[in-house]
Amino acid sequence: MRRTVDLDALRQVLCAALGSREPVCALSRLGLGVGAFTEDDVLHRPTLVAGAAGHGPTSPAPAAHDVDALIRRAAESAAAQILVPRVRRTDDTGALRAAGFVPVAAGAECVVRLSGDVDALLRGRIGAERLDDLHRRSRAVSDDLSWERIPLSGLDERPWARDAFVDLHGGLLDAAALGALRQSHLADRAELLVRRRGETVVQAGLLVGSHSGRGLYCLALTTDRDDPADRHDLHAVSLYQVYVEARRDGLDWVHLGQGEAEHGRALGADLFVPLDHWLRTPGLATPEQAPAEQAPAVPEISRFASLPVTTVAVPGPARFRHRPRFDLVDLSSNTNPLLGPGGRYPELDTTDLARTYLTTVAGLPGHDGIGALTTDHLLFSSGSVDAVMLLLTALTSPGDRVCVTPPTFELYAHFAQVLRLPVVEVPLGGDDVNRLDVERILAADPRVTILCDPNNPVGTRLDPEQVHELIARTQGLVVIDEAYVEFSDKPSYAGLVAGHDNLIVLRTLSKAWGLAGARCGIALAQPGIIEGLRRVQVPFGFTDASQHAVRERLVDVRRVRDSIGHILAERDRMAALLAEHPTVDRVFPSQANFLLVRLHKHEQVMDRLRAAGILVADVGRLVPGTCRISIGERHANEALLDALTAAL
Repeated sequence: MRRTVDLDALRQVLCAALGSREPVCALSRLGLGVGAFTEDDVLHRPTLVAGAAGHGPTSPAPAAHDVDALIRRAAESAAAQILVPRVRRTDDTGALRAAGFVPVAAGAECVVRLSGDVDALLRGRIGAERLDDLHRRSRAVSDDLSWERIPLSGLDERPWARDAFVDLHGGLLDAAALGALRQSHLADRAELLVRRRGETVVQAGLLVGSHSGRGLYCLALTTDRDDPADRHDLHAVSLYQVYVEARRDGLDWVHLGQGEAEHGRALGADLFVPLDHWLRTPGLATPEQAPAEQAPAVPEISRFASLPVTTVAVPGPARFRHRPRFDLVDLSSNTNPLLGPGGRYPELDTTDLARTYLTTVAGLPGHDGIGALTTDHLLFSSGSVDAVMLLLTALTSPGDRVCVTPPTFELYAHFAQVLRLPVVEVPLGGDDVNRLDVERILAADPRVTILCDPNNPVGTRLDPEQVHELIARTQGLVVIDEAYVEFSDKPSYAGLVAGHDNLIVLRTLSKAWGLAGARCGIALAQPGIIEGLRRVQVPFGFTDASQHAVRERLVDVRRVRDSIGHILAERDRMAALLAEHPTVDRVFPSQANFLLVRLHKHEQVMDRLRAAGILVADVGRLVPGTCRISIGERHANEALLDALTAAL
């Protein structure tokens, strides 16, 4: 509700509650959480309340002419100060600052974005255990309380609902406010939510549909704290029912109002837009904690970015990824709106998903230091191989050398060659193929050195002292592909990203996380590098379906860890059996979910495996006489062993 006509209606609602022509009252009466201003004179001065007034979800930042009009109205109504509540930090607040308004942090607006099955969606946001508990509580409440949604137009026939709502809420949501709302154009989109036991109302809320017809604002929801039903977390239970009915009605989102992000996440919210209250009052200094910037600042581009990348912006709508779009009427995308939600482009603001990833991974063994990273250090890509192409495009120029360390993942050199970048090969050494020739790499003076650790196809880890030495001494970038690191008992390098502007760590959810079909890679680097990658990335490559799958898997980390444990146990079992098999010459040590095996009669055994319908990776061109065997389910592994025996 950010249209002028909606804001005018809400202003009249507040005026009705105050019994005045202008919405003027003391700050202390609004209950907006303005605790940063504790001076009594500020809290109790007559204040002109602007924007969406006291009842709206957010207020658009006023333009210069609107600010001038506010100042005139304040003078005419003898208001000593002006408040514009709940302004998004992504709005342009330059006119407010220029007019002497001061920002006060006000939490965030919390939005639950809906798509597909509500239970599947919530499972990916609050976890299966919390969802099961919510179902149990919902069943208990449904046996005890009725559920009604009463249009405002029907209140004359149900005066008890109006009276109960006013009794539970009190304050500015009184009978006069409801009466004014019924007289406004918002009445057709508004209804009361009521839960009662017999004739006793236990909970009452106010729901208003969005002007776009795509969402629902929950403007109020209050429960009788003395009622026994409150022990079932009735607030969350009723919101769950609102989500289900909103999705049934084809809505895309439910707005939960202002609150703390952690509380919103527990209710299933996945979009959090920081808010500030803006106050103009005589003699008020800017609080020390007032936000210095209203929109996320664009990071300074990395010194490694190529010249063309430094001169362009992030392409198209991705520039505005932090600006909420859920409550807009979108006529900008040239898509077909008549064939369902698949006609809309994916969500671009993945900030909360990035936070979830960092928080989850920080809890895994071997990830010390990752807690120092912020969402500005992370970019989602269409698989980690896509990130390789992005970084080579964004951070190299014609003639720059790319160093690879064979045997290694072949697409590194492939992408470099496609981009006409000279490729320098510095082979790994040692019996376990895990020794870097640091001096030779440094002598090649590459722009980018790409390491795979754990290495594919070998499975071993590089010497960490050599990796640290290379990062410290090279003049170029070091890229470490950690696609298999969750299977390793040695630590990740992700925690080093915050301290090195020449380090990029690539991760994926295709391997240990079991989401190869979701195509989700992660690049971790300093914000200036991430900014460079954004400037060459296709804006809508990370689909909504992939985002939902990733979120669901990240909150189910126990299942992931259990599966990794099973894979590691099966890997060790297979390594022991293969080492004793007559067709096998050597099984290389592995810190991944596969085994590199050297065969006695490589070509013959590979032919027999293919004939038996067993597909393993023939990597003999990389490491002579070898194949790479992924660890599968027990029956698949046994089929491999049987086929090897048949090949004797």
